[in-house]
Amino acid sequence: MEDSDSVATLLESTTSKIQQLQKAFAELESHRAVTLNLKWKQIEEHFHGLEKSLKRRFTELEDQEKEFEMKTTQAQKVLEKRRAAVMAKEEASLARLQEKRDAAVVAISNAFKKNKNKHCVETESECESKSESVSSEILVVDKKPLDSHVKLLSNPQLVKFCEEMDAAGLHKFISDNRKNIASIKEEIPIALKGISDPGGLVLDSLIGFYVSEGSNLDGKKDREKDTNLLGLRRTCIMLMECLSVMLANLDESTVCKVISEDVKNRAKIIAQEWKPKLDDLDLDASNGNSLEAHAFLQLVATFGIDSDFDHEDLAKLIPMVSRRHQAADLCRFLGLSDKMPGVIDVLVNNGRHIDAVNLAFEFELTHQFSPVTLLKSYMADATKAGTQNDVSERELSALKAVTKCIEEHKLENEYPLDPLQKWILQLEKVKADKKQEVAKPQSKRPRASAVVAGYGAHNSARYAPPVQQYMYYPGPPENHVPSFAYNMGPNHGAYFGNGFQYQAAYLH
Repeated sequence: MEDSDSVATLLESTTSKIQQLQKAFAELESHRAVTLNLKWKQIEEHFHGLEKSLKRRFTELEDQEKEFEMKTTQAQKVLEKRRAAVMAKEEASLARLQEKRDAAVVAISNAFKKNKNKHCVETESECESKSESVSSEILVVDKKPLDSHVKLLSNPQLVKFCEEMDAAGLHKFISDNRKNIASIKEEIPIALKGISDPGGLVLDSLIGFYVSEGSNLDGKKDREKDTNLLGLRRTCIMLMECLSVMLANLDESTVCKVISEDVKNRAKIIAQEWKPKLDDLDLDASNGNSLEAHAFLQLVATFGIDSDFDHEDLAKLIPMVSRRHQAADLCRFLGLSDKMPGVIDVLVNNGRHIDAVNLAFEFELTHQFSPVTLLKSYMADATKAGTQNDVSERELSALKAVTKCIEEHKLENEYPLDPLQKWILQLEKVKADKKQEVAKPQSKRPRASAVVAGYGAHNSARYAPPVQQYMYYPGPPENHVPSFAYNMGPNHGAYFGNGFQYQAAYLH
């Protein structure tokens, strides 16, 4: 602002400077010995022109400065509103979470007080030992349900299944109520905390994760079985995650009591049975979303048995789960952070650049693996191979994935989004035009072979009805080859190689 004032002051003094110059010029003319070709009028017009030009430019700069200040002020206001909204949501969420935690702790404490009073007939030493056990960690409970605790949960049946150690019932309840999976996942750690052997219950729930290879089912029943197995595996992983959440809130001595040596040994046996099955997994086929590899790593992490396995072998499984949001946390918990450069190299070499970028940010390795370079390489690979239609689909999928990655990691300054978004619109338009061309009805005419076989022009007119699903033109049975003309709708859904349209029962 001070610079602008000084410039304005200098411009205002221009007139006085010109007048001083005029006096000097007049005095010069009075002493001249020869006639000067330059007239004062010309000099004056020249300087007045410079003055007007400078003033006009100065005014333009002032207007631009005001406009910039106005936009900056508006942007700051918008940011302040967004910041306030986000903080308000965070505070509200924290308040609700704290209320639930406080209510659960109070309910469990009250229940144990009642339990203590009920059994006051026991000896004083026994009562004291039980009181110490309860106060150290609320884990040992009476077989009677915690009524006050149940009332606070939106899914009180969870407590019943946990107390009865009913893993099958727990699986069925989660499957039947998958629409409420978010609240169920939040309340399972509370329900697990109220039983004596939460680790044992979770291990019981893993039964059936791998089914026998021989199956007599086929067709629709076989597909339903595959869908149910997918849901069961997701539930197994979720239960192990919930147990990890419960254990994270306990001190080390209490964790050792909950995950006893017997429980650990059971977990080791299961892990040893699962590990050979992972050798048959295909890195490309898993596409970074393998439930089998995720379950194995979660089992090892939850029950703290990573010391029984080679960390190199564990690191080789990370590319198979790189697309799952728990991948980074599992790596840290299993002590695999130092293996991440090798894991990222594997992902890049297998064309999984997006996963590589995500892990590079998670483990602060962007200086070693440039995100922009990886994304551009991914786009280049997506347009190399395949037919024209295949390339368009690959390009469109790659463009959307790259755009999402740029937005998530705020790379817009290094990799502008505008060209990519225009490219997406162009490819989507081409795709829509192709669909319209496929959907257009085509005239149906009898093949030349039909005419040769004795079916003349009258038959051509006869077999020209409206477009149907398919048309068949008859001919002599001994030498005629049937002709079919198919007219299929543009939308057939996503079909897999086995010929059926697949949709998972639920995901969580």
